[in-house]
Amino acid sequence: MAEELKKNTRHEAIIEGYSSEGLGVARLDGRVVFVHGGIAGEVCEVLILKVLKNTAFAKVTRVLRPSPHRREPDCPYFGKCGGCAYWHMDYEEELAAKGQKVRDALERIGGQTVAELPILPAADVLHYRNKVQYPVAPPAKIGFFRARSHDVIPVEACRIQHPAADRIAGAVRGWMTRWNVPGYDETSRRGWLRHLYVRTARNGDALVCLVAASSAQSHLPELIDTVRGVWPQTVGIVLNVNRKPGNGILGETYRTLWGQAYLEDTLCGMTFRLSVPSFYQVNRDQAEVLYAKALEFAALTGRETVLDLYCGTGTITLLMARQAGQAIGTEIVPEAIVDAEENAARNGVENVRFLEGDAGAVAERLAAEHLLPDVAVVDPPRKGLSGAVIDAVAAMAPARVVYVSCDPATLGRDVKLFTQRGYALTRAAAVDLFPRTHHVESVVQLVREE
Repeated sequence: MAEELKKNTRHEAIIEGYSSEGLGVARLDGRVVFVHGGIAGEVCEVLILKVLKNTAFAKVTRVLRPSPHRREPDCPYFGKCGGCAYWHMDYEEELAAKGQKVRDALERIGGQTVAELPILPAADVLHYRNKVQYPVAPPAKIGFFRARSHDVIPVEACRIQHPAADRIAGAVRGWMTRWNVPGYDETSRRGWLRHLYVRTARNGDALVCLVAASSAQSHLPELIDTVRGVWPQTVGIVLNVNRKPGNGILGETYRTLWGQAYLEDTLCGMTFRLSVPSFYQVNRDQAEVLYAKALEFAALTGRETVLDLYCGTGTITLLMARQAGQAIGTEIVPEAIVDAEENAARNGVENVRFLEGDAGAVAERLAAEHLLPDVAVVDPPRKGLSGAVIDAVAAMAPARVVYVSCDPATLGRDVKLFTQRGYALTRAAAVDLFPRTHHVESVVQLVREE
């Protein structure tokens, strides 16, 4: 095999561990090499795909000494679709990789010493997702993006999605073909359907949203009949118009084509109303595990005031309210606030209120009002918290901060900032909400030091 690290050369490599995206990590010619399909402990022949100054990318072409955790991938799209990272290994090894990912972020980025960090596994790794947003491309391709590209890979059956999503996507694909409805082309900005969104409930009900480049479409009655025909438990079909170029999926305009514009689901013994833009964890069963751990870390006695930033449809807020004196939830999405208030009413939770606005601005406003929460809960998007939010929370001086995170790197960064403002990391856990993908949720407890 060639010795010099160049594109299209083959090398023998020892896989030492995993990257944050689930790739194997090896070292060759003084570079870190990220290896598609590698498992820790294996010796593999790898083909170099790209060489950068300090790193390189490769894929496994032959396993010379396999790991006992290696499995034959049982998804035909693995390696093409960019959604999953771990079909080539057993679940035990996947959990080990994810637990190490969270530990590395807290220790290397956060500067913490983590004595104990359990990872809570999923009972089922198949068909767990209750929401999917399929990108659509001409002429009628519905599927998922290839890794690190906007090339749509057509997918007929996804092993981690609810079966309703596959059935509805197939029906929409057939409708597009029959009526010559074009998928959207990002380059030319021509075509009609940009994304297909399907959200499902525990009982199989489905809410469908078409994200289109315009509202003009003459064959919507046929679409409604087609979708309802393949999935009779469809409760509503919504049209969302997004005329803006770029990666944003949802536009600002909604129109209900048929049925209702929301879905109802049960979580932790409560019923939640979910509109299209509202945040809701995609793995319902594991969300219950995650929220139980967040409640444990909140250590509520029934008297506390809880502030929940990034509350979405109010799931965590309402759960906290059941064990606290009062709970306040904040969220920037107006539709989510409407859902949250409806959810409080339908579940009979009265010791709660919701405020619309950016988390940083609302936190600063509450601090100015001398609201002093005993516990603050934050569940931010992947980018984590801004410095303004961390400053505002620290200024309110809650005894405990419970941080729920979907990105270990930004969690580590933010934990370090909290420790610089008088908090100590006391407990941490990882929860696998996204089996077979490289994503992992985590929750930590930060305690204010006297």
